[in-house]
Amino acid sequence: MTTYFISGIDTDAGKSYATGLMAKYLHQNNRKIITQKFAQTGCQGISEDILTHREIMGVELFEEDKDFTTCPFVFDYPASPHLAANMQNKKIDIEQINNSTKTLEERYEIVLLEGVGGLHVPISLDYSLLDFLEEKRYPVILVTSSKLGSINHTLMSLEIMKNRNIPLHGLIYNHYPAKSEFILNDSINVFHHYLEKFGFDCPIVEIPVFEKSSDANVEFGKLFH
Repeated sequence: MTTYFISGIDTDAGKSYATGLMAKYLHQNNRKIITQKFAQTGCQGISEDILTHREIMGVELFEEDKDFTTCPFVFDYPASPHLAANMQNKKIDIEQINNSTKTLEERYEIVLLEGVGGLHVPISLDYSLLDFLEEKRYPVILVTSSKLGSINHTLMSLEIMKNRNIPLHGLIYNHYPAKSEFILNDSINVFHHYLEKFGFDCPIVEIPVFEKSSDANVEFGKLFH
């Protein structure tokens, strides 16, 4: 079994769609795959990102979704997880997340664990998602996009991962919103340059703008051999 951690450079980078597409690719290639969500804010019941994963995969909910193994922490308020949890007088128990991942690893070949927001999102005032990744050392798949500001956020994410010795398995470049071909082409060149500069030997996978119900032509074989 292998667990990959999917993080975005910030919120709304497209990591839920990327996670769903990767899961669909692996499922269609006969890999025993499940997705997990670190925590979910801004909804009730089953994590809306887990629902997005299943919709993209074209499958029904797993039993592990229904019993909340794939996302045990769901909070109503759309905010950073530390705040959303505090507003409901709760705390995010890292050990419970670890136990959920362990359960999934025992049942599936591959677990895609989607984070929440960017790399340095606080889980509590003294513990961030970055601290979690430094401890667990999951191979990270980092999702970036073509939004203005993404180059800055991406390069800062790469530098902090290098400084924390967090392994990078791949960089996903989400074309959405794809407002400029000049930005799309230049960003790819910049990312290749800085991956090499920071010493990361991993592929860049591009995701075109797509509809959830359609098949996106994405070269995920670069990530999963």
